[in-house]
Amino acid sequence: MPKLTVLIPCKDEVQHIRACIESVRPVADEILVADSGSTDGTLQIVRGLGGCRIIEREYVNSADFKNWAIPQAAHPWVLVVDADERLTPALAQEIRQLLASEPPHEGYALRRDHFFLGHPIRHCGWNTPRLVRLFRRDTCRYQTRRVHANVVVPSGRVGELKHRLIHHTALDLDRFVAKQQRYATWAALDAYDAGKRISLLRLATHAPARFLQMLILRGGLLDGRAGVVVCGLTAWYTFLKDAKLWAMRHSRVSEEDTATAGRLAAGQVAPAHRAA
Repeated sequence: MPKLTVLIPCKDEVQHIRACIESVRPVADEILVADSGSTDGTLQIVRGLGGCRIIEREYVNSADFKNWAIPQAAHPWVLVVDADERLTPALAQEIRQLLASEPPHEGYALRRDHFFLGHPIRHCGWNTPRLVRLFRRDTCRYQTRRVHANVVVPSGRVGELKHRLIHHTALDLDRFVAKQQRYATWAALDAYDAGKRISLLRLATHAPARFLQMLILRGGLLDGRAGVVVCGLTAWYTFLKDAKLWAMRHSRVSEEDTATAGRLAAGQVAPAHRAA
């Protein structure tokens, strides 16, 4: 029977970490908490709960951090659960049954049920993405990109789990907006490094089109006022990504300087020390 490490990446997750750990205990042979510099008491809670192994390292981006942590898992199968996510008993049972014998696939994708400020978001397009979260430790890694990376399964043998993770997307609006700001910078840097450019037409239409797509075509209105807020914030995030890419390409300083400024904002390079 293959054994499972549950990997929980975290930083300053004092509101979430206890419930997350307790939700994964029924399925985990090892709980590996990978922390990137918590200062709010998260690790004190982890140590107080017991039964977890803690590893620590500076955070560069999500994929880089998880790819560092995955090889340190003690067991051949890894389940990645972010601190703001919860396993349901049904999902835990499904994973236990899958690992009762050797699984036929090398990775397994699942969907998530999202909550935004406590409100369920069942539409807006948030309900459709499938993410590979359960996979073999020795063969699978995250894509080498700064944001929204998924796990690459080299063999292409990916199964699907029936039950869903619970995702508490945001408990605090200001913290959520700050996160979107960081993600927009990383997404713009990925686009910049890929040689992408932003046209006037895209800059003018991309965000409004995204808002209408989520609100109307993907049913955001059915989620009520919370759905409208989610659609609006996603449209703002879309515009911010485009604006940051435009600034990196067309700011009236050199492209090198604007790209470096973006990396500084994302915390990916240290500022140069200048002599007085």
